[in-house]
Amino acid sequence: MTAGNNGASTPEDDDPFGYLYADGQANGAQPPSGGGYGYPNSINRARAVGQRQYGQPAQTAATAAYGQVPQQSPAQAPGQPNAHYAAPETFPGGAPTQQPSYGGGGGGDRRGPNTKGLLIGAIAVVAAVVIGIGVAMMNGNGNDDDKAGGNQASTTPTTSQSSEPSPSTSASAASEGDLPKADAKALRLSPGMTTATDVKGAKADGGVYVTGFNQVGSSVTWQADGIPKKGKYTLYVGYSVPGKDATATLTVNGTPATTPVGMDNYAKGPEGDYEKGWTKTYNYVQLNPGTNTIKISCEQGNQCDALLDQLWLVEGWVKS
Repeated sequence: MTAGNNGASTPEDDDPFGYLYADGQANGAQPPSGGGYGYPNSINRARAVGQRQYGQPAQTAATAAYGQVPQQSPAQAPGQPNAHYAAPETFPGGAPTQQPSYGGGGGGDRRGPNTKGLLIGAIAVVAAVVIGIGVAMMNGNGNDDDKAGGNQASTTPTTSQSSEPSPSTSASAASEGDLPKADAKALRLSPGMTTATDVKGAKADGGVYVTGFNQVGSSVTWQADGIPKKGKYTLYVGYSVPGKDATATLTVNGTPATTPVGMDNYAKGPEGDYEKGWTKTYNYVQLNPGTNTIKISCEQGNQCDALLDQLWLVEGWVKS
C-alpha cells in the first residue's frame, strides 16, 4: 500500500464526528444512522443505550457485521430479570448468590456475653474482700489485747498501804492457803507484851490477840517459813483500834520499810471501843525463797494504841 489518505482504516482513526469536516465528507463520512461512525467499513463501537443484550451467547455479538445493529431479544416477560442488565452472579461461573447468614434474634447460634460467669466472678471478689477485712480485724483485736496486757506495768512502790482494806477477791488471794499464816500465839513478842482474849472479835484461833503494843520499843516478830520463790507479796495485818488511827513500823529481813503500817479506824468504831474496831490493813513486801523475818514495831513517832491478832501473806501485790 502506498502512502496516502485511504480513509479510516483502524478504530483509532475513526472519528465519530468526521462527517462534520470537509475532509471527512471527502472521504465519504456520513451522519450515523444506527451503524458505524460514518466512515465506510468503520467499526461499530457506539451503540444506543439499552441495545446491548447481556446473557446471550458470546458469538452473537462477535459474528455481527460491523455497522449492523445487534438483533433485539424478545420482549421481557413480566416478573423476569431485565435482559439488558444481569447481575454478575447470573453468568456461568459468576459470584455466588447465597449471602452469608448472620445470627438474628429468632434463630442461629448467636450468643450474648457470658453474664453468668461475670456474676460469679464479682461474687468471688466481694467474698475475698470480706474475708480479708475479717482476718485483719481479728488480727488487730489480738494485737490490741497483747498490747493492753503487756503495758500493765506496776507503778506501786516496794512497800505500800491501802486506804481501806476489804475482803480480797483477786486470783492471787486464792493462793493464801498455800502461804504461811500466823496467829497471835505464833508471834514472838518483845518484853512487856502478852496475849489476851478479853476483847471479843479477834479472828485468831480462840480469839487470842496481842496487847501491850502501845509503848515505844514494843514489837512482834514472825518467822515466815515456806516462801516458794523470790518476788512480790502482800502482807496483811489484823488489828483493832479504839476509835482512832494508829501506826507502826515494818521491817523485812532487817530492812525497815519507808511506808509505815497504817492501822486506821476503818471499822468506824466509837472511841475507846476495841471490840468494834477490828479490821485489817496491808503492805507490799519483797521476800526471798525459804524463811523471811517480818517485824512490826512501835518506834518513835508511831501512834501504837492497837491490838494485833493475825499476820498472813498473799502472793503478788494485790489490792483488797
